[in-house]
Parts: sequence; structure tokens; C-alpha cells
Amino acid sequence: MPFVRTSVIKGTSQPQRQRIVDGIHQALVESIGMPEDELFNLVTDYDPEQFFYSRTFNGVDRSDHLIVIEITMRRGRSDAMKRELYKRIVDNLGIQAQVRPQDVFIFMHENDYSDWSVGFGKFAMALVQQSGGVAPE
Repeated sequence: MPFVRTSVIKGTSQPQRQRIVDGIHQALVESIGMPEDELFNLVTDYDPEQFFYSRTFNGVDRSDHLIVIEITMRRGRSDAMKRELYKRIVDNLGIQAQVRPQDVFIFMHENDYSDWSVGFGKFAMALVQQSGGVAPE
């Protein structure tokens, strides 16, 4: 279950936020096989005067509308899967939300099942994954 934090510039409209979230979610489903119902994306704003970043790092021409996407998920995906995920995110955001590829900054944190509790204060690995089900006692 990936947990995503997406940071957008203050003033980004709600419909635009939804298109961004949908594009990221669709990429996760298509590239790493994440189930459709595993949507957890916390979208936050940043004030332009509080976010300092290089407009040209690594030869990338960034604008004032940089989107930062942090993905935390269980380790085990190959580099090829991650490359595909990053590409699909950028492609989806370009098509669905008119976001420039240069303005998508993605990084990933990986951990293990024992690093998650997704409900009832139990290890995620102790809960049987069920769609819409009730967790065991």
C-alpha cells in the first residue's frame, strides 16, 4: 500500500488537485499493480516564498509550479518498475492535468510491512487484506 504526499503551489484549484491525484493513482495501478482501492494521497500546499529549489538542477528547466510527489511503499519493486512508474506519472499528469514534465519531482521511500499500521493499531502484515471488509479482532 503506497502512501503518497503531493505538494502543489498554493492556489491550485480543487479540480486540478483531483486530476493530479488521479494521474498518480492510475500510474501506481498500471505500473506496479497496486489495487484500485489503495488510494492514500495527502495533498498539501506550499507558499512560493517558503519553497526554495533550483530551477536548473541537472539541466531541468523548472517553473514556479513544481509538484513534489513523495511515495512511501513496501520495498521490493525493481528499478525497471520504478522507471515505468515515474514515466507514467509524468505522462498522466501531462495529459490529464496539463503539468509540464519538467515540473514533476518524484522521490520514493521504501520500508517493510512491519513499518505500517493501516488500522486498528495492528501491524499491516497482521491484517488480512480485504476489499471493504472488516478487520479481524
